[in-house]
Amino acid sequence: MTFGEQPAYLRVAGDLRQKIVDGQLPPHTRLPSQARIRQEYGVSDTVALEARKVLMAEGLVEGRSGSGTYVRERPVPRRISRSGYRPTGGATPFRQEQADGEGRGTWESSSEQSEASVAVAERLDIEPGERVMCTRYLYREGGEAMMLSTSWEPLAVTGRTPVMLPEEGPVGGMGVVERMRAIDVIVDNVTEEVGARPGLAEELLVLGGVPGHVVLVVQRTFYASGRPVETADVVIPADRYRVAYHLPVK
Repeated sequence: MTFGEQPAYLRVAGDLRQKIVDGQLPPHTRLPSQARIRQEYGVSDTVALEARKVLMAEGLVEGRSGSGTYVRERPVPRRISRSGYRPTGGATPFRQEQADGEGRGTWESSSEQSEASVAVAERLDIEPGERVMCTRYLYREGGEAMMLSTSWEPLAVTGRTPVMLPEEGPVGGMGVVERMRAIDVIVDNVTEEVGARPGLAEELLVLGGVPGHVVLVVQRTFYASGRPVETADVVIPADRYRVAYHLPVK
């Protein structure tokens, strides 16, 4: 389908999108009403409504109860460092950034034993139902929620050791590589797969956003001699952050 053959609602949405990008409809400006869109573009109410739905799904506008639809503030994406970057001292990249003198980051976590789901078991190469330590993290920057992470570690590896709880003990909070080294498990590989999907309702409730907002999901797994020793899902708001990889040249 060529551009000229696009459905009418996409052409209307595209024109309104361009006006938002160009600043003709700046943040906090009320979007033209459905009746005005119908008159200005010569389309039906259905087309006007669908065009507004497209802009909402893209996160460009938001509805305000009893007031109308308004152009959203467009945040300037900020950087989140990921793998390949191994700072001195054993801290994770996020924590190292927060210690560089300008960071304003904080985090909170909670751990509990649970049974591995089918999906988690497949990633950890264990049987479904085997015991794992599940740790959930919420990272904030300047008080604003910026990233969620859920990690799973097989208790067959860490159970009854000083590193069983990731944030406690002599190397608590030092990251997977350092913690595993403390129990003579040498991590020698890590993989990360980055994807995108609409945020779940519970994720957006914490991270901010409206239904339909897209999140980046980094699926990370650490290996020791081919054996997975930790896997995690990191969830990041796609409209506010970019994932930056620091990859050493060998």
